[in-house]
Amino acid sequence: MKKQIGLFFIVQRSLRQHALSTLITMVSIALGTGLVMAVIAIRTQSVFAFTGGPIGFDAVLGARGSPLQLVLNTVFHLETSPGNIPWAMYQAVESDPRVDLAIPYALGDNYHGFRIVGTTTTLFTEFEYRKGARFQTQGEGRFFDPNRQEAVIGSYAAQKLGLEVGDQFNPYHGLVFDESMRHDEQYVIVGVLEPTNSPSDRVIWIPIEGIYRMEGHVLRGSGEDYVAQPGREIPDAHKEVSAVMLKFRNPQIGFMMDAMINKQGKVATLAWPIGAVMAGLFDKIGWMNQILALVSYLVVLVASGSILASIYNSINERRREFAILRSLGARRRTVFTVIVMEAASIAMLGALIGFIVYSAIFTSASAIVRAQTGIVLDLFQFHSVFVVAPVCVVLLGIMAGIVPAFKAYQTDVATNLTPVS
Repeated sequence: MKKQIGLFFIVQRSLRQHALSTLITMVSIALGTGLVMAVIAIRTQSVFAFTGGPIGFDAVLGARGSPLQLVLNTVFHLETSPGNIPWAMYQAVESDPRVDLAIPYALGDNYHGFRIVGTTTTLFTEFEYRKGARFQTQGEGRFFDPNRQEAVIGSYAAQKLGLEVGDQFNPYHGLVFDESMRHDEQYVIVGVLEPTNSPSDRVIWIPIEGIYRMEGHVLRGSGEDYVAQPGREIPDAHKEVSAVMLKFRNPQIGFMMDAMINKQGKVATLAWPIGAVMAGLFDKIGWMNQILALVSYLVVLVASGSILASIYNSINERRREFAILRSLGARRRTVFTVIVMEAASIAMLGALIGFIVYSAIFTSASAIVRAQTGIVLDLFQFHSVFVVAPVCVVLLGIMAGIVPAFKAYQTDVATNLTPVS
């Protein structure tokens, strides 16, 4: 026990004597370890959020085009619409006995960059964004009246815009905020949704009829231009929707509708299953994550090399110290162990500091992800990389310490105890 305490004392003393080089090496190790953990953890959580997170829908029906664009536009509110489909198509799938839930979306407006989506109250009364979880409003808030100019706003949008129940706002035409595109219609906030940690937190919901009657909007559901007139009912033939969000009664329905709409039809696109569509996106951009991971690994390797160089370069000035240890009875393997322990200690301390680096990177990245998508990443969600990365770093440190340890192992006692003139 006394021997072990003595070894730790020697290691601690050495680290203090070479504090600057030790600190620089530890910082390098910390940057590499933190970067590796952050890249892997962010990628894992992001992939899950986009491919298996709280979406609630099985498929999206929209205009003929890219399924990925359709999903990004309607589920994650990130893309432009590929076009519109007639109201009759929504009515057809809504009345289909194989479809459990069909909710129409109409897009085209924003408020200071946050999208305004026209829909029906079914979204709030029947839809579950997560099994057993439906939208709820905070406090005394309620859902909008489909016949009035009312709005329900997501929690993140409300926070960033500073809006609360009772506040009024004017929509702006288009999905990109432009002050010159302000509509005259004024909507009142009647509800703020409880946080869902999903893209819905960034959306402002209004009655779909409001989208149709918005100043400057033209309906082309019948193939001809139609402008809604105040006080007049809009014929269904002229109505159109950006997409229909679908929930099937069982998974097998998806195969049948996919064959009917995508393979046999030429009018619309069924993005199904949503998770698979998004997985395709991550497959295409997977090389970016691989490059980031490779950079992280290289940083760790370079940092490990700096451990080797730092300790190796200090061996010459410590030869007399090792010779004294040998003369006092320390064995060669004791000297070898001291150097390896020193290298392992630097790597271990760097790995521990790496968790601080990880927290900083993850927190910054998650703030950007939430601002752009509404998805919340969990800093404290466990991942095996939190164990594997530090262990591997320490092992690399030990390996890096073997070369200088072997050099110290070969220290000649008689030569290095010769008085220095």
